[in-house]
Amino acid sequence: MYRIGLSVVALAAMTFAAQAQTIQVNKDNRTIAITTTDEAQAIADRAIVSIGFTVYGPDQDSTYGEASKVSNAVVKALKDAGVKAEGIESREQNLTAIDDNDKVRYSKGIRFVAAQSWGVTVPAKDAAETLHLAITAGANNSGGIDWQLVDDQALESEAATKALVHAQQIAEGMAKGLKVTLGPLVYASNQTPSNAQPRQFDRLNAFAKISDARERFQPLAISPAKISRSATVYAVFSLQ
Repeated sequence: MYRIGLSVVALAAMTFAAQAQTIQVNKDNRTIAITTTDEAQAIADRAIVSIGFTVYGPDQDSTYGEASKVSNAVVKALKDAGVKAEGIESREQNLTAIDDNDKVRYSKGIRFVAAQSWGVTVPAKDAAETLHLAITAGANNSGGIDWQLVDDQALESEAATKALVHAQQIAEGMAKGLKVTLGPLVYASNQTPSNAQPRQFDRLNAFAKISDARERFQPLAISPAKISRSATVYAVFSLQ
């Protein structure tokens, strides 16, 4: 996408503003102003895996005891696999009485529910194995994955560079059509749109306890998402 502005002025002096900078346009300063948008893509190299569990029980103590057991088993499984402690971030934990209107569970003698969740940061290539380890350790409410880039700024810079090259190509075509020579770049600005929401792998919900699943099942086939960043460049070139 691009917009083109052509200034070839042989009258009185004029000025125009481009964001915070003012460019003088007069009979000695002919310019072409172009706005272009371009995009760059890269495969995610970091993942934040959403891990969590929910357990139910007939009373507060037994429900909390089961939650403590699952909580520590999940974290131990992650650490034993090499996940760094600073990469395991607690998000939420609670123990509450169930609603009296939950007739199905109430009729089964269930009175309390406990839940806990974490965000686990790992290299993208380890996301599937991390999810597998957590689920097989008892994390029965897991699965969301935020795909990210370690160096997001580099991708934004690549998009801006592509947009600027595109702008110059358009300017060269315009100059050729006008039978003039394109001069150097005299001004450029970059506006990077706010980042889109990270790509996610849907959360899994499996409230049945998984036993011996680590040995019986293979990790899910999960591939890192492709991350896109775009940049809009406003460029002004002189004409000779």
